[in-house]
Amino acid sequence: MSTVTRAHLEQKLALAKRCSREATLAGAKAAAVATIASAVPTLASVRMLPWAKANINPTGQALIICTAAGMAYFVAADKKILSLARKHSFEGAPEHLKNTSFQGAGRPHPTFFRP
Repeated sequence: MSTVTRAHLEQKLALAKRCSREATLAGAKAAAVATIASAVPTLASVRMLPWAKANINPTGQALIICTAAGMAYFVAADKKILSLARKHSFEGAPEHLKNTSFQGAGRPHPTFFRP
């Protein structure tokens, strides 16, 4: 039975905080890009198209833009968290589990299966 030391727990906590910070930054970048990418056509269409001018009020415009930004934030942050978790779980794995190639086929797995 192994014991967990305080230093090990602090190291894991620091790694989790760093991963969370990286994911938050990636999400914020994606949200900023999505805000611009959705605001320009939304605002342009409200100014130029008669149907949009008549049917999309300022609250609707804000809802369209914020929805795109929110979705981009959560998708990007989730992708970053999953990629970092995969990377760190692979780093901490025993050596016999790191060899992900199937020996019987004569060729390794495609690259999208590798971490």
